[in-house]
Amino acid sequence: DVLPSPEGPVPAVSITEIRQYLRAQGIPFHDGYSCLHTPSLFTGGTGDPSPPPASAPYTLFIDKTTGSFLCTATLAEGTWQDFQANVELRHRGVPAGSSEEPEEDVRRAREDARCIWDRALPLWELLDEEETNKTKAMFGISLVTDATLKRFGVRYLRAAKSLVFPWFSPRDASLKGLKLVRVEKKEDAVVYVEETLPRFDSYHNLFGLPLIGRRDTELVLTGWELDALALHQATGVASVALPRGATCLPPALLPYLEQFKRITLWLGEDLRSWEAAKLFARKLSLKRCSLVRPGHLQPRPLDALNQSLNLTKILRAALPASHKSIVSFRQLREEVFGELANTEQVAGVKWARFPDLNKLLKGHRRGELTIFTGPTGSGKTTFMSEYALDLCMQGVCTLWGSFEISNVRLAKIMLTQFAAQRLEEQLELYDEWADRFEDLPLYFMTFHGQQSIKAVIDTMQHAVYMYDITHVVVDNLQFMMGHEHLSVDR
Repeated sequence: DVLPSPEGPVPAVSITEIRQYLRAQGIPFHDGYSCLHTPSLFTGGTGDPSPPPASAPYTLFIDKTTGSFLCTATLAEGTWQDFQANVELRHRGVPAGSSEEPEEDVRRAREDARCIWDRALPLWELLDEEETNKTKAMFGISLVTDATLKRFGVRYLRAAKSLVFPWFSPRDASLKGLKLVRVEKKEDAVVYVEETLPRFDSYHNLFGLPLIGRRDTELVLTGWELDALALHQATGVASVALPRGATCLPPALLPYLEQFKRITLWLGEDLRSWEAAKLFARKLSLKRCSLVRPGHLQPRPLDALNQSLNLTKILRAALPASHKSIVSFRQLREEVFGELANTEQVAGVKWARFPDLNKLLKGHRRGELTIFTGPTGSGKTTFMSEYALDLCMQGVCTLWGSFEISNVRLAKIMLTQFAAQRLEEQLELYDEWADRFEDLPLYFMTFHGQQSIKAVIDTMQHAVYMYDITHVVVDNLQFMMGHEHLSVDR
């Protein structure tokens, strides 16, 4: 496939089937928030065919929604089918295979990360105080102490004028990757540009995770590494940062969040962060989540620190994520105020390239359906790939279902629109643009031609859970439905 795509229709497994299977195999388990916990099949490795004893540490986590598993002790992972295959092998006395060697790309990325890490300097050990102060001021972290920077291991790469955030394995503290953040001035605004090693699809760092003890039961999830620093410094609470901020919460990270009885999500200061926090809370189990509502007295943690606000007080005022089935206006009052005070943001994500479209539709909002119609050859697909790309470049996670033209052709159109030039005449630039294109939160369904509606809806639901998709494009409905359904009320 050209780009990461939600793997073909995954054989669905229900939580009931998973529980029945574990009981039938005599494998003990606890019911967690978003995962089932069982003793690992991968530790020990003696090929003992009997099920693991209940006294063994419960280090294997099975996702209740997808059935995929992760063993935090050995980092072995796989699908529900892989788990069943390992149980069968164990019955035959074959030890379960542990995590295999990382792929070539990942191995190379780790070597590159190690080189950069070795060249980067601890931020509190730059040449002189003036350089340190200048660098801290550039990133808006003048109030973040050296002790905090040291605790989280933040470094500075002079050559790239970038802060370097490490990704350490929670298992053996080895370096698995890095995130580089630099500052760019755009007109009057300051923009933070991020780059990860390995590439974003394989970058599953929960920055700050190795600093958390086994006994910690409360956690704050932030959308940015500098927010995690500010929060920990101001409140002393355990805080980690998500790898892609408010864009997505990869299910692969859920097992690491199972130990916490209470999770507060404080992702950012805009309405998109608020929407994302509500979405993530559903993945993490609503009953243990609280959300910090964005507002002028509740900006993101780093800004709150810089404005000398009381971060502990803001955390205490976080709202429980689970709403009862019936609410009074009093409970909605703040949310209504938020909508009135942020009418621009409520209108949705604006298109950068289509000012006239913003006048018509105001912006892209979740839960809305827009239908584009027009005769064959009038440019619907070309326009929609441009319109979706515009949003995708602003961090809106997008899923394309192209039933009429192939994904290769669609990706070619989008890459040309993204590069805004004819790449066939400058093939030497292809890799540079393809690398940048690959970092967009863009996924393609692998269907082609007529499909059963159920298969398509199942794939969409799977993609929403896996990649936090907020924008789905179907091109086109008539093709997907086929022509013989015309008599049915569609």
